[in-house]
Amino acid sequence: MVEVIKTDKGTPPGGYYSQGIKTGNFLFTAGQIAYNPETKKLINENIEDETRQVMQNLSAIAEAAGTALKNTVKTTVFLTDMRLFDRFNTTYSEFFPENPPARSTVQVGPLLREVHLEIEAIIYCPPES
Repeated sequence: MVEVIKTDKGTPPGGYYSQGIKTGNFLFTAGQIAYNPETKKLINENIEDETRQVMQNLSAIAEAAGTALKNTVKTTVFLTDMRLFDRFNTTYSEFFPENPPARSTVQVGPLLREVHLEIEAIIYCPPES
């Protein structure tokens, strides 16, 4: 069974895709950027705030699917400049103080809307008791 996950608390799709797809005990998210759903503005002035907003968006999608960001098993990070990596990594680690997920980080060319970061995740959805 496949369930489409939608929330107005995350980055709205900017194209023909879903924010998340839940199948079995896993949630697969689309890449999230630092769009603030409350102000409807991008957060892209510094990598720390950008990272926090992306992680909050991922968390909102996880919650909409009935799970939590702490259950993330894998992330893929798209970063436009590896010179931002240390600052990104420090902020990212705030969201996984214990047992961080597996992660791939790749440098990419320019991202849409002049953001520096996009993250997609695979998140475990524990069976309901």
